[in-house]
Amino acid sequence: MISKSIEKALNEQIAKEAYASFYYLSMASWCDNNRLPGGAKFFYMQSDEELAHMKKLFVYINETGGHAITPAIPQPPNGYKSIEEILGLTLNHEIEVTKSINSLVDMCLKEKDYSTFNFLQWYVAEQHEEEHLFQSIIDKVKLLGGDAKNLFWIDKELGSMTARG
Repeated sequence: MISKSIEKALNEQIAKEAYASFYYLSMASWCDNNRLPGGAKFFYMQSDEELAHMKKLFVYINETGGHAITPAIPQPPNGYKSIEEILGLTLNHEIEVTKSINSLVDMCLKEKDYSTFNFLQWYVAEQHEEEHLFQSIIDKVKLLGGDAKNLFWIDKELGSMTARG
């Protein structure tokens, strides 16, 4: 059985994962509207991944005797200046999600909920991958600079990336 405090915290994480899915949908739409099909494809894929992360939490809560709650989703931003801005916002967002997952892990250890602790290890590893991915993309963008030829290459690279989690 899951404790009420961990159930509440996991439901809050569900809301964060759902928001992330919508956040990335917003970014995909911006890319579509700015003729960056590779970026759009990449962020649609990221949105799907976040939705899968949310569903995984949802099922876990219900399987452990809790009650998963569908969250209200705040409206994400829908206007961006550049793909570079989007990538920076994405990295910052993923860092915040990592902090949230780490807090959940800490809470599980304090409550000696080793089952949920074990379940969350997948998220810990996933967040490491997400942060590394976005930092490496940002590093490449900085290395190349922002001219039109490089923007074309960046968009092409984003579009060639495949789902990881």
